[in-house]
Amino acid sequence: MVYWVIKTLFGWIVRLIWIRKVEGMENIPQKGSFIIAANHSSYFDFFSLIAVCPRRVYFLAGEVFFKKWWWYPLVKLTGQIRVDRDSKDKTSAKQRVFSILNQGKVFGIFPEGTRSPDGKIGKTFTGVAKFALGAKVPVVPIGITGTYEIMSRYDKKPKFKKNISINIGKRMFFEQYYGKQADEAVLRQITDKIVEEIEKLKI
Repeated sequence: MVYWVIKTLFGWIVRLIWIRKVEGMENIPQKGSFIIAANHSSYFDFFSLIAVCPRRVYFLAGEVFFKKWWWYPLVKLTGQIRVDRDSKDKTSAKQRVFSILNQGKVFGIFPEGTRSPDGKIGKTFTGVAKFALGAKVPVVPIGITGTYEIMSRYDKKPKFKKNISINIGKRMFFEQYYGKQADEAVLRQITDKIVEEIEKLKI
């Protein structure tokens, strides 16, 4: 309930002021679990995806968001998944992700793990591939442009008169890997394919 209230309020504001173009909405499945994977240049990536996605999305959120009083209510009330980035044991976060996907829900992840310092896609991690193979679900790649110009990691407040474009790609399936041992090379190959699609979708 709280998620939908926040989505309605924040989503309306973000769509009204910043979001100017959304393409590929038909690629969002109406039911069943899947993973949203998008590039990450700004906090506005999170807000934008929540604003346009018709289904509830659960994201991984770094421990820092749960420690800051102005972020805590938002990430807690919207059910975001806490992950301690510096901890070697991320079992709890992984179990929560798989639980969400096994319930037919939607999980969102930024393969870069953190906001880009220059608006371009940089180093990526293979978590998206691990979750996709482990839960046997498709990945919906999404390219987001304009959020870096609105509020980069160096900005304290958002800029106005800037536009966000969101391009939603078709589902990517990886059934050929199901039931097989996926080593780091395979996970990297899958992740690179996903990121390549995200790059193509940035318009």
